[in-house]
Amino acid sequence: MEENTIKIYVPLLEEGVDTARPTQAIPLENGLYKLLPTTDYDPEDEIWEFLPDSIVKAVNTTDDKGLSILLAVAP
Repeated sequence: MEENTIKIYVPLLEEGVDTARPTQAIPLENGLYKLLPTTDYDPEDEIWEFLPDSIVKAVNTTDDKGLSILLAVAP
């Protein structure tokens, strides 16, 4: 992983239930993040709402276990 990255969750499409995949992102200016692919990223297996290298905003939310996560949203 590159230095100065953070964990961010990317919503997955066509999963049947709300699902998000953790990946790394590079923080940019103005609350934006550049998404990085996971080491096992396979667009045939998972359809990310925002593709690797996309620039997104993020919101703090909680996962299904009540843990605080950073979720990618549209810029």
